[in-house]
Amino acid sequence: MPDDEAQLTPPESLLQVIDNLSKFHREHEEYYSQAPLQQAGELQARSRALKSLADRWSVVEAGEPTSPIAFVGAEDLNAPGLVSGSGILFMEGEGEPAELQRLKREVALLADETQQGGEWLARAMEQAWGMAGNLAAYPALADLLGERHRIIANDWQSAGMQALVARLLRRALDLLAQVDFSPAALRADLRGERKVPGYLYSASELLDRAADLMAESAALVHDNERRWRVFRARVHELQLQSE
Repeated sequence: MPDDEAQLTPPESLLQVIDNLSKFHREHEEYYSQAPLQQAGELQARSRALKSLADRWSVVEAGEPTSPIAFVGAEDLNAPGLVSGSGILFMEGEGEPAELQRLKREVALLADETQQGGEWLARAMEQAWGMAGNLAAYPALADLLGERHRIIANDWQSAGMQALVARLLRRALDLLAQVDFSPAALRADLRGERKVPGYLYSASELLDRAADLMAESAALVHDNERRWRVFRARVHELQLQSE
């Protein structure tokens, strides 16, 4: 290769690195353009469960225990259709339903995973930004640097969204922690100021917003697919020219 042409294109060793990143990061992003959509759907289902309980407890009158036998369903506390849809069942002689406890554990786990993922992605994009800037030295890639920086910008924005999602999820859990979900405590609230529905509505709204941001994050990552394909095709072209 003539010296002047060598100055136009990255060295073969750098092309190999770029090709590797283009291949595996594109595949990695294909997963993260889909997985958050599933997680968002699951969050929405949890939010709907909370809203169903809030709707029920906003209007129902507090009843009395229907039976001295444990494990009998609490007629006044169970929302119509919710037991079959979510498994959440309030029973006489029991405390907080196991399904609600699981819901909160799953939300807490998702918050941890989302925060960790966002922090990792932000660090990766910090490095990628520097590497992409160095590619400006090679005119053979000049017309695609906008595409490469758009990929980084999308991922960086997604990282920020993930950090916010984690905050929203944890704040929703903070609100749920204000509620005693035992039948006795819930009936006392129904006979009093009915504060519980407000906590549930607010927690569900935070889950809804977190779900929306997860879907937006997935859309940002999905926007990168064509950009990676075009960028990698140019790298392959330059690799062939260098042979």
